[in-house]
Amino acid sequence: MTDSYDADVAIVGYGPTGVIAALTLARYGVSAVALERDRDIYPRARAVTVNDWTMRIFQDLGIDERIEKKIDPQRALRWITYGGTEIMRIEHPPSTLGRKARFYNIYQPTMEAELRAAAQEHRDRVTVHYGAEVTGIDQDADGVTVTSTDTETGRTRTTRARYAIGADGGTSTIRNEVGCRLLGDTNDVTWVVIDCRVKRWWPDRDFLTFWSDKERPVVDIALSAGNHRWEIPLKPDESPADYPTSVEVWPLLKALGVTEDDVEIHRHAFYKHHVRMGDTWRKDRVFLAGDAAHLMPPWAGAGMQSGMRDAHNLGWKLARVLKGELPESWLDTYEAERRPNTAFYTGLAVQLGRVIKQELSEEEQAAMNAVPENTVTPYEPPLTAPPVLEGGWIRGPLGDTSIVGRMVPQPIAGDTAGRMARLDDLLGDGFVLLGDDVDPATLLTAAEKAGWDALGARYLAVRPKTAYTRGPEELVDLDEVLLPWLRRYGARAVAVRPDKFVAAADVSGLAVPA
Repeated sequence: MTDSYDADVAIVGYGPTGVIAALTLARYGVSAVALERDRDIYPRARAVTVNDWTMRIFQDLGIDERIEKKIDPQRALRWITYGGTEIMRIEHPPSTLGRKARFYNIYQPTMEAELRAAAQEHRDRVTVHYGAEVTGIDQDADGVTVTSTDTETGRTRTTRARYAIGADGGTSTIRNEVGCRLLGDTNDVTWVVIDCRVKRWWPDRDFLTFWSDKERPVVDIALSAGNHRWEIPLKPDESPADYPTSVEVWPLLKALGVTEDDVEIHRHAFYKHHVRMGDTWRKDRVFLAGDAAHLMPPWAGAGMQSGMRDAHNLGWKLARVLKGELPESWLDTYEAERRPNTAFYTGLAVQLGRVIKQELSEEEQAAMNAVPENTVTPYEPPLTAPPVLEGGWIRGPLGDTSIVGRMVPQPIAGDTAGRMARLDDLLGDGFVLLGDDVDPATLLTAAEKAGWDALGARYLAVRPKTAYTRGPEELVDLDEVLLPWLRRYGARAVAVRPDKFVAAADVSGLAVPA
């Protein structure tokens, strides 16, 4: 009997993680149906920032320019005491991954609305059912069946797909239905989040400031679209019931020197910090992504972004598996690649939280500010350093001296016809091998080339801008970034994945990773 599917992939939850999953699947040519319990976008701004890695994902999805119009570049981060002593500062150097800014401030409801509008333009591949509360999921050898109930009519719907993604948040129904466990802890301290509309500019408003204090640390951050936020912990003898309206909230802001002349309180809410991760992110044909798979404190600004990166990583792989371009075993690389990265940002967030709460010793603080010596890679603080894979579909050693697992920088490059564009626009969306002034295909054995040919790889020689191109499959390093980057790691050629991470290099062998 031929199975009938409503879509290739069912997505449960249509917040930022779910929308990026839908956009990625559509971008790579497969269909998705999303089931979202709420009928409107969640009105409170939760996430506050995106960085250049996330913007590169937006670029891959063809939406970076429209998103950039809704967000603002971030100046820098600083940790400062109420007495004015600066504990730590992270300046944002120009990005190496594409656009100039390294970090952006966002207003999540506005950005999320733009993401949904972009997905709406893929009506042929993306269907969204709002007001659909998922009550169960069953799977068999051929697919998954998701059962949902309309929150207004009570009508039951069944949705059939080949795979499913649970992107339904920290209280995930899908995680519970498939028997995954969320392990970790929740901090007992309750924080009040105060979102405001800006009335006038004040000095250094464009810093993301962490007011460090053992008793009352505060997050002070400019959001885009004329919004600003403060996050303040409640004292042990306080509770949300003490702050029913903005009238009761105002004294918290006035203690920081903020008055009605500066802002208007838009809304406030309460939350606790979680450090939790699923014991597994996959059960057969069902995958978890975003808060359904992991929860972290906000200090690294990576919670929402980690979910969107999950969705993009899983999305392009699922699409290629469904189209028969990659074997099903590729899906095992999803958690292998995303779990270590999410664990890294969770640990970083915990450490940065200790800074703001002044819990670090002088020795620990010095260690965080220390710059390693004799590194091949130019040092950048972990929060701003370009991403690196720690496992998954890669071949070769990892570490400071290895190019494997690193994301390729994205300068302006040229092609043989004189076109100048950002690198990704010239590389396309497939596998590609880049050679340092050499055709990388000439460095492969017959068996190695057959492996890359089976993946549809391109072979591009990268020429210096002082030389002539010699054939159609070549690039010119106009910004003089790519060739020095390859030579820094002693690589003549690298194999680059569709998500622009280096899978292999000639230094340790260019065979297709296992």
